[in-house]
Amino acid sequence: MSAPIPDLPVLAEDDSMLSRRFGREVANYFSGSPLNRVSFLRTDYGFLASAFAHASASFLLVDQNLSPLARDPANLAWVGTDDVAPLTGPAPFARSEKEQVAAYNSEVARPLILFLGLDGTGDTSKTGTGAGGFEYRGYKGSPFFAVDVTPKGSLADAANSVVERAKAKGFTFLPGARHVNLNAPEAAIYAQARALLDWNARNPYCGACSHATMSVNAGTKRVCPPTDWAGVTVVGDGSSEPKAEPRARPDCPTRHGVSNLSFPRTDPTVIMAIVSADGARLLLGRQRRFPPGWYSTLAGFLEPGESIEEAVRRETWEESGVAVGRVVLHSSQPWPYPANLMIGAVGQALPGGETIDLGHDQELEAARWFPLDEVREALLTGVSGLGEPAPAGYKEGGLRLPPQTAIANRLIDAVCSGYLSAVPKI
Repeated sequence: MSAPIPDLPVLAEDDSMLSRRFGREVANYFSGSPLNRVSFLRTDYGFLASAFAHASASFLLVDQNLSPLARDPANLAWVGTDDVAPLTGPAPFARSEKEQVAAYNSEVARPLILFLGLDGTGDTSKTGTGAGGFEYRGYKGSPFFAVDVTPKGSLADAANSVVERAKAKGFTFLPGARHVNLNAPEAAIYAQARALLDWNARNPYCGACSHATMSVNAGTKRVCPPTDWAGVTVVGDGSSEPKAEPRARPDCPTRHGVSNLSFPRTDPTVIMAIVSADGARLLLGRQRRFPPGWYSTLAGFLEPGESIEEAVRRETWEESGVAVGRVVLHSSQPWPYPANLMIGAVGQALPGGETIDLGHDQELEAARWFPLDEVREALLTGVSGLGEPAPAGYKEGGLRLPPQTAIANRLIDAVCSGYLSAVPKI
């Protein structure tokens, strides 16, 4: 319905049985990263060391506000190994995870370096530093990293020097709470980096024993070391091993059994376009913070012991009083604010269950059933971000809708384009 966004993720066409039956798979903004995460290589410190030092390595700097270094609002800025070395050192992955854990000192600050993946597309015209030629055990592609440049503790001066060096190149950290103006491939890369950096920052201590944790596996795992060199005086003449031992830390449940790892969290959230029983109207709601005329789809967190379909029905009823029957999954969207996965669905109200009642949950200021023709008009003339003015062509008092970078817009567009009628009956 609405005008297409040229650089939104577009998956390759295929003629599979599933595509013929259910249509093309949908990829939303913040997904569709051009990087191969090769997650199985994060434990290979030989790989990480080679990737970090390679001439094609590209580094994204992220500041204390989780703002990325950028050339302009649409394009990230990438720097090389030499640019980050004053903060990271020339070889931060020289030691294995086991060796790093054994040398752990809670008083020594360590820079947080994330490995994001390899770009094997060969197109470095827009993303990265532009070099190439990296290969490791048959895996090819330019390595991509992110580095936290928050000036903290003993690393403050080094972090500031890296930042000043980047700014001298004409780059700046992109302000704003939502970075939805980035080109789609780099928005997906930034989403990965932001979510991991935020998770690491929020988990400096162990949830089981309350002692400090350390980041390993290039920023994708945190461990609770069994020993700590903090406060230990190392005695030696330089010709032999140090005559000291690290302090033993209290026993911790995370070091036993199958649950001995701390991985980044993802919080599943359902977001749903609800159509009326006759398929002619769409349920939309608004919160008090929305500008006049601005409505969106309903949404809420999925709770433990609850299926996606159950969450859609529960949240819809709690927020609007509408009873939903059949629920069909549409697509999903990573939303790194801070760690959500938006699970998009289309649901249909039960006959006799369409009465709106906002008395269960006070989250919504209003909810209404909108005729699909009115919604189609809003997709053409009323789409904008929360902090943006209404677009040209908008008629005062008309319906306004979220931008195309939001999965809410994609769900609304799908319903108005006949998504439900396009799904064949079994």
